[in-house]
Amino acid sequence: MFEQFSSAFQHEGHLSRRLFLTYAASLSAVPLLGQTGGTPKKISFSSNPFSMGVASGDPDHKSVILWTRLGPKPLEPGGGMPNHPVEVRWEVATDDSFKKVVTSGKTIAASALGFSVHIEAKGLKPDHWYYYRFQSGDATSAIGRTRTMPTPDAKPEKLRFAVTSCQHWEQGLFTAYQQMKRDQPDLVFHLGDYIYEYAAGRGGNVRRHLGPEIETLEQYRLRYCQYRTDPDLQAMHATCPWFLTWDDHEVDNNYANNISEQQGVTPAQLLLRRANAYQAYYEMMPLRASSLPKGPNMQLYRKGNFGKLAELFVLDTRQYRSNQPNNDGRGPLNEDSLNPRNTLLGEEQRKWLFKSMESSTATWNILAQQVMMALVDRNMKGETASYSMDQWPGYAAERQKLLEHIRDHKISNAVVLTGDIHSNWANELRVDDLKADLPTVATEFVTTSLSSGGNGSSQAYDLSDRNPCNKFHNRERGYIMCDVTPKTYTADYKVINEVKKPGGITRSRAKFVVEAGKPIIHKA
Repeated sequence: MFEQFSSAFQHEGHLSRRLFLTYAASLSAVPLLGQTGGTPKKISFSSNPFSMGVASGDPDHKSVILWTRLGPKPLEPGGGMPNHPVEVRWEVATDDSFKKVVTSGKTIAASALGFSVHIEAKGLKPDHWYYYRFQSGDATSAIGRTRTMPTPDAKPEKLRFAVTSCQHWEQGLFTAYQQMKRDQPDLVFHLGDYIYEYAAGRGGNVRRHLGPEIETLEQYRLRYCQYRTDPDLQAMHATCPWFLTWDDHEVDNNYANNISEQQGVTPAQLLLRRANAYQAYYEMMPLRASSLPKGPNMQLYRKGNFGKLAELFVLDTRQYRSNQPNNDGRGPLNEDSLNPRNTLLGEEQRKWLFKSMESSTATWNILAQQVMMALVDRNMKGETASYSMDQWPGYAAERQKLLEHIRDHKISNAVVLTGDIHSNWANELRVDDLKADLPTVATEFVTTSLSSGGNGSSQAYDLSDRNPCNKFHNRERGYIMCDVTPKTYTADYKVINEVKKPGGITRSRAKFVVEAGKPIIHKA
């Protein structure tokens, strides 16, 4: 399909509305084929078809999404699956021996969605843990553990979740997930760069990607399958439900909407690539049907809640953003970066977020998103300020609108979760971070990469002289473990000493606390 429409685009020479709608409509029908792919046939697998494990995600107080994908040969095109639909059975129980099954059913896995399975397990009790598994033919999957959220009007006393991002296969092992599993979180937030699109050998030497830089649907599928064979990643997915969002490497480094960072790539060509990437992303993630892709478009921003304790907003700062100002380089906050037309969220998502925050009655309002919101000057030596144009400083007017909205509408205890930057940060957010005398209106906790960038550096950096908003920064690998109560939000920065070879040890590097009603970061 990619090649067919690519040729049509080249023939017409531009992205016509007719051709765009035709392509979008054709791809939007693809997920439906996964549900109506014909009569399944009996099958016997020569090897484990659940080679990529199981996962759950997007829980609410009465349901959760259960995921798996069939592929007895996950690193081969097609995954070793037949050219016909396959029946998959699923069970949810209150015990890991499945003596107390509470719901079960059958579905069809078909080639249209890469033999992936997305089950909305309904009718579950609020604030309960469950076990689940899948069966197909004579094979049974690993057992996963998941949970539902408390009811929207409940007042839970605690929530514990992990925050992670940026797991480059070639640059490091995913060993930190072992400690994350031992930490026993209720949830995991993954903030993007779940895979990297680069060709084999470009990114590092710990282990190698398969194939060239990925562009086709089959290439994206294969790359996800390779990542999902990692045993530590599988084990963490099977431990608790995840909320996931993407950043750039799920498609193309630093892409902005339909604009590629690569020279000579037209918007039409990037949208074709984006459609393939988005479909593969949906296939491989435990997402609800509301996120089914429609051609090169996919609804990923959404919200959840953990009773009255926390409202959870999952944002998308890639699909709708305008092009990075100043040629995507670093520089001062100039006319280009201050342009009020610049947007990371897009108008529709911004209106949704503002309205949703206004209606929130939760103690904590948590924004899970991708790029750093603090205005951090990265130039520690010269006089000229250096801000990243791929992050919120390049969209400073919209950033100001967001923080003004939080301030003016008295949004309760806003906490921003961020990934992307391969380093740890703890920031206090003001409407203008350059004015230290202004009140703090929100806090930001930035997680480093899980493996991207190799072992990193154990050296701590004090950036507070030029950046009064910054309270902590270092460049080790790891994740953040967050504990939330009605009175406090605690962020524990976990770091690992080794990702280039097995045996890395994960420990607490720094811990900070924010008191409800006082958006100031203190050492715990």
